[in-house]
Parts: sequence; structure tokens; C-alpha cells
Amino acid sequence: MKNITVTVDDDTYRRARVKAAAEDTSISAVVRRFLIDFAASETEFERLKREEQELRAQISTFRAADRLSRDDIHARRGK
Repeated sequence: MKNITVTVDDDTYRRARVKAAAEDTSISAVVRRFLIDFAASETEFERLKREEQELRAQISTFRAADRLSRDDIHARRGK
């Protein structure tokens, strides 16, 4: 276990202490729960990787033969 020190203004500390007491917990428990949730959340890279995998799973069929010919590609440019 690691101990950390967090500095907050007096009013924030007072309000947090009152709210924690109303929930029958401590400020340390609230901060611990927040940090666990924060650390467990998905990073931007993980989110993008997950979204890519979901999109790839939606592709039911793909064939290289489905590609446009060189002439078709150039013909589309003018449209």
C-alpha cells in the first residue's frame, strides 16, 4: 500500500468530510474508490483499439476482387 498526500482548501475538505460522513464512509475511502475507478478506466488508445475491433467485426465479407479497377478509379475522379 502507498500513502499519498492531497492538498485541498478548507471549505472543500469540510464539505467532503460532511458528505462522506453522511454516506457512512471516510474521505480516504472516497479517494481510494475514485482512484481505483480512475485507474481502471479505459485509456484513449484502449478505447480506439476496442472501437476498431468492433468495426472490423461488423465487416461480414470482403474480397480483394471487390476493388475498383484502375480505370474505374480514374473515371470517378471526374464525377
